[in-house]
Amino acid sequence: MGKEIERKFLADISFMSYGVTAGHRLRQAYLSVRPEATVRVRIADSRATLTIKGITSGATRSEWEYAIPTDDAVRMIDECSCGNVIDKTRYIAGRWEIDVFHGALEGLILAEIELDSEDEQVELPEFIIREVTHDKRYYNSMLSSCETPPPIR
Repeated sequence: MGKEIERKFLADISFMSYGVTAGHRLRQAYLSVRPEATVRVRIADSRATLTIKGITSGATRSEWEYAIPTDDAVRMIDECSCGNVIDKTRYIAGRWEIDVFHGALEGLILAEIELDSEDEQVELPEFIIREVTHDKRYYNSMLSSCETPPPIR
């Protein structure tokens, strides 16, 4: 079991000028969106994973992630998802992961940074609009039930 400590922010497209690596298209769906345990299936390029995340406490939660066959992931997404499939492109800029959403969530850009501890200080780059770490509307599990993105500004 691992621990995930991250902060999440709304971002703007200017992140592209921050030494971004090539983007990877992600397709993901949720099999459970209960606060006690979210279960996600993700296909990133040709790699598939099943991820279980526990309750969030502050900016920390338990996380288990397992590689699974891509064909199984496709079937899980098609047959077992409990919401909309999230389609996004993920870019990396240093320690930042920036997700640009497509489809119903077009226009939404979220930036996340993984931390070593909850009290770690982070210098925010200029592309950050505002923090949404504790705003459940921006959890991917909640976004899977949205027909339009939550407020961006």
